[in-house]
Amino acid sequence: MTNALDKILKAIRPLDTAAMAAAQQRQNSLTKPQGSMGRLEELSVQIAGITGQTLPRLEHKAIITMAADHGVVAEGITLYPQEVTRQMVFNFLNGGAAISVLANHVGARIIVVDMGVIGGFPPLPGLFCKMIDFGTKNMAQESAMTRQQAVAAIEAGIEIVEIEKGKGLDILGTGDMGLGNTTASSAIFAATSGKPVGLVVGRGTGIDDRQLAHKVKVIERALALNQPDAEDALDVLAKVGGFEIGGLAGVMLAGAACRIPVVIDGFISGAAALIATTLSPQAKDYLIASHVSAEAGHKLLLDFLGLKPLVDLNLRLGEGTGAALGIFFAEAAVKLLSDMATFAEAGVSQTDTSQDKGGG
Repeated sequence: MTNALDKILKAIRPLDTAAMAAAQQRQNSLTKPQGSMGRLEELSVQIAGITGQTLPRLEHKAIITMAADHGVVAEGITLYPQEVTRQMVFNFLNGGAAISVLANHVGARIIVVDMGVIGGFPPLPGLFCKMIDFGTKNMAQESAMTRQQAVAAIEAGIEIVEIEKGKGLDILGTGDMGLGNTTASSAIFAATSGKPVGLVVGRGTGIDDRQLAHKVKVIERALALNQPDAEDALDVLAKVGGFEIGGLAGVMLAGAACRIPVVIDGFISGAAALIATTLSPQAKDYLIASHVSAEAGHKLLLDFLGLKPLVDLNLRLGEGTGAALGIFFAEAAVKLLSDMATFAEAGVSQTDTSQDKGGG
């Protein structure tokens, strides 16, 4: 482990319990039955603990979408040609993707990062180049990357957060792009959890039953060949992961170290969270699961992490689309905490607020 990664891991601290207690006390005094805003109340208290502020503000919002290619695409595990990864990065930069629309809707800036897209890119406005290599190796034939590359990928994510923090950063969302990355994510989850591949693998881009069975066999072959160590996150990432997955793990670790809430997207972000929380179990408290996706293993993955998703909208796109919606709910939660009147402020009688008896 390098000094840079070790430094970040040592900087991650427990949530601020005093700020959480103060936020909860305020929640209990607002003009509503206690607990009547459900998960939004819980979320506001968590964000208070993350930021150390009783009344947190989420004015500066960013979604970091990382892109990379995967050598395992050579095994025929996706419906789309590999060049779609590169084409979609251009779509992000041109504002034509779903994440472009939703990020704009919630007032978040998009940071697009090339972690290893085949073909690369010329210098382009809005694009960070943190390329590790032109895609990973085919994990069904050899390790996806070296251990040194795994560390470099994580540290690239850390560096992006440190850069963006200087521009103002109150909340982060994570997103991804990369043909083959549901295969890598399924392999990471199976390797880390010990669950059968057939239980955690999904249809990704929409493959049929025959292709799904093939995808399962490819992942099983990759795990048998590489034998990733479940206790060693860097080993798992190196053997069956992806550069963008490592980068997103770095984003999560840096967010935790900087006391910034990190709203994670779908299955690929979930795989990155497995890497991040294996390296630092404390980092889990800084993560907010935006949604549970239609990808078969995502609910199992969130259950394994101990994260409760905010919504279930049957999404399965990635890009950070679910994270954008999660940021919307996070901002709503803290605005209710800070802007809603207390019973004393509003001159409303407070009686038996422990039970919601309706408005009648």
